[in-house]
Amino acid sequence: MPGQLAAAAGDFTAAEGILRRQAQRESAARTYARALPVVPVRARGMTVEGADGRRYLDCLSGAGTLALGHNHPVVLEAIRGVLDSGAPLHVLDLATPVKDAFTTALFETLPPQLAEHGRIQFCGPAGTDAVEAAIKLARTATGRAGLLAFSGAYHGMTAAALAATGDTAVRAALPGADAHVTRLPYPYDYRCPFGVGGDRGAELSARWTAHVLDDPKGGVQPPAAMLLEAVQGEGGVVPAPDGWLRRMRQITAERDIPLIVDEVQTGVGRTGTFWAVERSGIVPDVMVLSKAIGGSLPLAVIVYREELDGWLPGAHAGTFRGNQLAMAAGAATLSFVRRHALHERAETVGARILGRLRGLAAHHACIGDVRGRGLMIGVEIVDTGAEPDDHGALPAAPHLARHIQRAALDRGLIVELGGRHGSVVRLLPPLTITDEQAEAVLDRLAGAIEAARATAPGAAA
Repeated sequence: MPGQLAAAAGDFTAAEGILRRQAQRESAARTYARALPVVPVRARGMTVEGADGRRYLDCLSGAGTLALGHNHPVVLEAIRGVLDSGAPLHVLDLATPVKDAFTTALFETLPPQLAEHGRIQFCGPAGTDAVEAAIKLARTATGRAGLLAFSGAYHGMTAAALAATGDTAVRAALPGADAHVTRLPYPYDYRCPFGVGGDRGAELSARWTAHVLDDPKGGVQPPAAMLLEAVQGEGGVVPAPDGWLRRMRQITAERDIPLIVDEVQTGVGRTGTFWAVERSGIVPDVMVLSKAIGGSLPLAVIVYREELDGWLPGAHAGTFRGNQLAMAAGAATLSFVRRHALHERAETVGARILGRLRGLAAHHACIGDVRGRGLMIGVEIVDTGAEPDDHGALPAAPHLARHIQRAALDRGLIVELGGRHGSVVRLLPPLTITDEQAEAVLDRLAGAIEAARATAPGAAA
């Protein structure tokens, strides 16, 4: 296999053949492969080398999974340690030294109230599995079926997680799945649902939430939980104001509604604190964790208040919830991020990138908004030829955003799109990004925007 990879590197014909066979044999549901026709054969840190020999700076990072970038030495060492030890790789939910070490490393990072009085459930390989478990846990504990979720949310592709997701297009594949879900307005400053933005918009969102819950004619099913993201990721990198998060915590606590915070993408230092909830100071009843906690390998858990632990043995299970390699890689990642304060590094570098991007926006009217927390950054691309709404926001420009993504790839930069209509260029670099790499990312993105504006059909100059 290494020989095959070495032979493939720099071989354009081999790369084209692999991409052609993928299109012929894989599901039409594939997404990243359509927008990013790259065949990775080697990777280290932030750099990915394709089979065609081209090198790319990776600002996708496995949709936020790679906190330390590709093949970090501490992760590889942890994986090799398990492989060389002769330890079993598949153990269901049995106790092992590797699992114990991971759980200890994780609990050392949690808010003290959860660390001291919490329980952990290993759910399976993906974040959506953990979301399912969290909703099921809350429904079991409360005896209620309703769920409070938010516009713009993304929580996964399984049934309950999909029902809580805000995208009506993806929910259409599962008719009736959201029958128990009450959709609430998320405070999105640039596209404020109340047309005012800022603190006023966030306060109106909170007031609406409290009102609809207390209105006996409001049509809200008794909620088992409220599920939210402290920063909406797929929704377009929309950070919730700290004051709004505190109000959601107050509203749910006063009404005995468990608060579930989805930290699948925001966790492990991504947003400038180890967990995104730390910035506001709230402590949720349940935290949903995946992506970076597995150190690049599949792992998902929920951590929750012990009072909610009303499950009977076997009430929630899964064959692959005992992934020993992921637990070893995850423990190494958690410890490395904590020991080297990479969350603080993410805050510093992220602020610098945001500043540069806002400067770029002053010269490009197609950049409607720049926002983010730490190294979770979004650049919203808008249609400058259209009329703004009452709040001054221009319509989304997904066509131009796709041209920017492709122009960035041509310049050796991998970025993701998200947000309303896929018009937000998303940057999720590893927490180990260097100052030089950050500058290179900004230069390549600036060049991509300039090129896309000049060449995209219908784009304003």
